[in-house]
Amino acid sequence: MKKRVDIKRPAASGQRPAASGQRPAASGQRPAASGQRPAASGQRPAASGQRPAASGQRQYTKSANNERKTENLVRDRLRSLGFYSPDNGISVEEQKSEIVKVKSLLSKASKNAKGNAGYPEFIVSTQRDTTFLIVIECKPDVRQHASTTGGRPVEFSVDGVLHYARHLSKYFTIVAVAVSGSTVSSLKVSNFIVPAGSTDSKVLTNESGVPVEELVSFDDYYRLASFDRDVAEKRHSDLLAFSRELHEFIWAKAKVSEEDKPLLVSGTLIALMNESFSRTFGAMSAEDLQEAWLGAIKKEIDKAQMPQAKKDTMLQPYSTIAVHPNLGKPDSKVAKEYPDGVFKAIIALIGDNVWPFVNIYHDFDVVGQFYGEFLKYTAGDKKALGIVLTPRHVAELFSLLTNVGPKSKVLDICAGTGGFLISAMQHMLRKAVSETERTDIKKNRLIGVENNPKMFALAASNMILRGDGKANLHQASCFDESVMKAVKKHQPNIGMLNPPYSQSKSDAGLHELYFVKQMLDCLVTDGIGVAIVPMSCAISPHPVREELMKHHTLDAVMSMPQELFYPVGTVACIMVWIAGRPHAESNKKTWFGYWRDDGFVKTKHKGRIDQYGRWVGIRDRWVGMYRNRETHDGESVAQKVSATDEWCAEAYIKTDYSVLTQAEFEKTVKKYLMFQLVNEAKEKGTGAANEDGDSCND
Repeated sequence: MKKRVDIKRPAASGQRPAASGQRPAASGQRPAASGQRPAASGQRPAASGQRPAASGQRQYTKSANNERKTENLVRDRLRSLGFYSPDNGISVEEQKSEIVKVKSLLSKASKNAKGNAGYPEFIVSTQRDTTFLIVIECKPDVRQHASTTGGRPVEFSVDGVLHYARHLSKYFTIVAVAVSGSTVSSLKVSNFIVPAGSTDSKVLTNESGVPVEELVSFDDYYRLASFDRDVAEKRHSDLLAFSRELHEFIWAKAKVSEEDKPLLVSGTLIALMNESFSRTFGAMSAEDLQEAWLGAIKKEIDKAQMPQAKKDTMLQPYSTIAVHPNLGKPDSKVAKEYPDGVFKAIIALIGDNVWPFVNIYHDFDVVGQFYGEFLKYTAGDKKALGIVLTPRHVAELFSLLTNVGPKSKVLDICAGTGGFLISAMQHMLRKAVSETERTDIKKNRLIGVENNPKMFALAASNMILRGDGKANLHQASCFDESVMKAVKKHQPNIGMLNPPYSQSKSDAGLHELYFVKQMLDCLVTDGIGVAIVPMSCAISPHPVREELMKHHTLDAVMSMPQELFYPVGTVACIMVWIAGRPHAESNKKTWFGYWRDDGFVKTKHKGRIDQYGRWVGIRDRWVGMYRNRETHDGESVAQKVSATDEWCAEAYIKTDYSVLTQAEFEKTVKKYLMFQLVNEAKEKGTGAANEDGDSCND
């Protein structure tokens, strides 16, 4: 933690010289000669040895003294909120900064626009995220809180703090705090957020959208700033960029395989949870670092309340990283660039760029994000490695469609990296009203099964990074009778699934709908099972369709965007089932939604993103339409179907001709013809429809 440097007020001849970062004397103030100020014209000469203060000086001195009172009030409040607590990684600097980037950005930031350096009263930084700052500007009078124009930074605290924030936001995300008043009772506080790369400010609000109008703890400031949409998008974008950079770095410097890179990332994040390792790894030798890394992971896993056999299963994949020759003592060539070894550099990079993200965005599958990014570059056996991850907004959509809450028990029999379970857990925790409920959710209400040992380790690490939830993860096949018997004892009432996608007729025994049936068979009667599967499951004949309807009810099917899994070319749909109720006995219509436009657009380097902020509105409309069984021409329809019918909106929906154009008609016909060709190729066993991999575990 940086040492705070207080600005001392010298008492020489009653005058305060301007220090670096300190406000200059008020305009019109003239230094006294030989300690004495000559009387102004028309002013009575001062008595011997007495120096009367000019009117401007008295006013400036009074204002400055009052401003010191405001600063003292702020300092006391920050102290009571824990900003000055030892070993908290927070640095509070006053009217200056030792941070090189801050110095540079404020080198010409004086509020009087003369091109000199200028600093706010307080600059707060943290070691856990070096791109985040809190800046505070004070004024003694609430009448000096904010101007009507926003362009008077010298006189008003809001204007002043936003002036500094706009300089600093070229690199940092800024929480700008304006404080006015000279007593506790009169204190007025306004908080703003200025995202990095922007000069636009927004009022900082809490989760309910209510403006924050007081000084709050650092963790509260950081949390609330992080959920600002622009800040979250910027950090997500930075994470994507870093994942690409890390891929290149690890491959170029360490030659770690694509399959092991996600383990390197997740293992490092777990190791950094260990306070001792986090503090000392920088001082370790390259020879000792790998063993210490694995030891730190073991210590964190040992804290989990799970059988020892599961702990051993989870730890085993990380052992490969711990003995990787290129992560140990560097050879003479590598030592020139990285004398302490490449592994230490990788750990430091992950600690600086990924750990802050994990610490805040608990509903984001960070490990899955890296897994998907790394596997984009896989050039080898795609059947073994080409796993398509469930997009984050789809995992969120599943939680909303099933309306998960504190009493839900959620099952994912193809857990992958745990994306569905992470999303469900966060939705459940938000609705919990007591710590007992929160503990129960983490300990008892999330169940996952994953066959691949390395994926299991990633899923378990994902849950550990979020505080719990790993006790009911199983490393086994979802068709293992003994494991599924144990799963059924939990009596799950919500199922979420993105199954492995079969490649061809040779994979007939692995048809996606067999996984759907296995999930539904594990749920209690009237439980809700949701699965995202290839569109071929909805339109192509298969014996398992009849078997499914014999025991369960097809409640809804939604046709999803054709490029949902971009760059993989799988066209998918979401199926919603009611477990344990035969479809014929339910005697109800199935609801079909045409959900082809989720508002996401393709970008060159970021994939499909919600670039224009349309998703939330679209999501809420979709969920409302499904829950209320609304039917709209061109969007949704209710239809009775059997096992031999097509299960997709396109077969039954009424076209809204009022919005149809010739160009759209021609485009749709071309898409349909292409779809038919691809589907026929798949039926012939070429596997053309999903040659990017056989698994779509999240």
